Amino acid sequence: MVSPVEHPGMKAARYIRRHGIELAERFTREHFARHPELEARYGSHGRTKCLEDAAYHLRYLAEALAVLEPSLFANYITWAGAMLAARGIPAGDLRENLAMIAAVLEHELDEPDATVAADYIRQATRRLSDAPEPRSPLDGRPHEELARTYLDALLRGDRAEAARHVVAAVDRGVPLRDVYLHVFQACQHEIGRLWQLNRLSVAQEHFCTAATQLIMARFYPMIFQGERNGRRFLGASVGHELHELGIRMVSDFFEMDGWESFYVGANTPIDSLVQIVTQRRPHVVGLSTTLTTHLGTLAEAIEALRGVEAARGVPILVGGYPFNVAPGLAERIGADGSCTDASEAVATAQRLLKA
Repeated sequence: MVSPVEHPGMKAARYIRRHGIELAERFTREHFARHPELEARYGSHGRTKCLEDAAYHLRYLAEALAVLEPSLFANYITWAGAMLAARGIPAGDLRENLAMIAAVLEHELDEPDATVAADYIRQATRRLSDAPEPRSPLDGRPHEELARTYLDALLRGDRAEAARHVVAAVDRGVPLRDVYLHVFQACQHEIGRLWQLNRLSVAQEHFCTAATQLIMARFYPMIFQGERNGRRFLGASVGHELHELGIRMVSDFFEMDGWESFYVGANTPIDSLVQIVTQRRPHVVGLSTTLTTHLGTLAEAIEALRGVEAARGVPILVGGYPFNVAPGLAERIGADGSCTDASEAVATAQRLLKA
């Protein structure tokens, strides 16, 4: 696990975490002072959004610095550039905002921390200049036609039709695991892409996610009827992480493999996580975070579990977007491994238990 005090960049991360709001307010004031036309173009709402975006940039930068992963910040800025461009904000505005952040941090931080922070921002800015529109995760995927039909029904608000399509597919012999990976998971990724490109509202995104959770529940009688193998899996999203569908799918895959799963949901406080692990004594723990900004909390949760007698020697798996971006990140925050999807999670758990 990366030491919280020794490596270059940790001072910068701590400073940004402590002063992030005031730094964001400073950047926003300076940005609007340099460009008075922005007030006329975007108004007070635009200023508020600019402040929110600056705060997000800083939070992502701090987490990337804390775990020595410039790719986390670069990928976030690439995502943010496409998201802002779809809403009429030119890449030049973001590029200038990043330059102002770098200049202020250079003034506020000592060496070598200022150099490390500036290098992370420089790498991210280079990625911004040639960022293509993100490709649909449905393109060329197994069961692509089923996934697109399912998603079209959801986007029309027809949950019943969406359910009929996947139920009929399973009845025809499509494996339920394939439906989870290539329909439910892939469509969630596509929904995120459509929101990023301003082709989907937050309300639509929430509806699609809630509908998929309800449709997944239709298959639970099939999932829970299999023979049990005596092993227990516990899955959660820790801290303030609200994205839970991924870890729910992982828990379901363990059930399909004969495990007894304890899915404790999103936004799980660390003390509650420790308590439930002590009570249930799982053979494997799975923790998830979609947002890089929750990596610090995830690392704290892992450290807390390592100090509990009931969890000593228990493999801890992690998953979510940051671990797909940065191979090796899992081990650096104290976990035993990471997985890109639910199927890989089960295989990794089995391998770690054998080891």
